[in-house]
Amino acid sequence: QVQLVESGGGLVQPGGSLRLSCAASVSIFSFNGMGWYRQAPGKQRELVARITSGDTTTYTDSVKGRFTISRDNAKNTVYLQMNSLKPEDTAVFYCNAFRVLVPGKVVDYWGQGTQVTVSS
Repeated sequence: QVQLVESGGGLVQPGGSLRLSCAASVSIFSFNGMGWYRQAPGKQRELVARITSGDTTTYTDSVKGRFTISRDNAKNTVYLQMNSLKPEDTAVFYCNAFRVLVPGKVVDYWGQGTQVTVSS
């Protein structure tokens, strides 16, 4: 059974940094990709950053240049380095992993979420 465990959230002042970690219970090579989503109060969950098994990265426009997603295959862990944080980054951040079983059929796995609050 796949488990994703996030850590690293917390309270930070505007302009500060945090690094989120997502540890998988299985080899991350078994996934086609992993990523981070976030959900702010009253808003839909949105993709923040994604990294594929081929190390292709994707970012939502609002975090480009500030956030960096990376992976450590030996530790089965994906990271999200967040710099220059803004109050609008406040949200619950969720780790995601996905497998493409056949074209058009994707299985998603989710972590429990970690709260990130940016406030002075």
